[in-house]
Amino acid sequence: MLRRTPCVGICSTTYGDLVCRGCKRFSHEIVQWNGFADDQRRLVWQRLHELREGAVLSCLRIDDEVLLRAEAALLGVPMLESLSVANIAYEVLRRSRNEIELSLLGLSPLAGDQAASELYRHIERELFERSVAHYERNFHVSAR
Repeated sequence: MLRRTPCVGICSTTYGDLVCRGCKRFSHEIVQWNGFADDQRRLVWQRLHELREGAVLSCLRIDDEVLLRAEAALLGVPMLESLSVANIAYEVLRRSRNEIELSLLGLSPLAGDQAASELYRHIERELFERSVAHYERNFHVSAR
């Protein structure tokens, strides 16, 4: 079962953004979310997970999936059995905001020697850029 909403409590659409910098949904999806049917919500969740997976895999390598899943279980990441390993990595990084050693999570950055928090911020920026590109490609409107 998915969370009720992708909202993370940092909405930038109230300031005019067409793509939320927090949850990466489109402004119209946020406004209409409570009226969406379950299949509409699933499609939004699917897009968010696919874009997030791409952003994660463009920034890090998963060296030890068993170690990563064990850490995810300790951190209480929900739906472990249904999330891709890249989405599990994202959730682990999001929940372990402290400066944990990436190798202890079974992860390593693809570029340089980034700390966990820096890598998470990089993934967030990449995810936002991918979400904006998706919006612009599908709606033929600049989201900036």
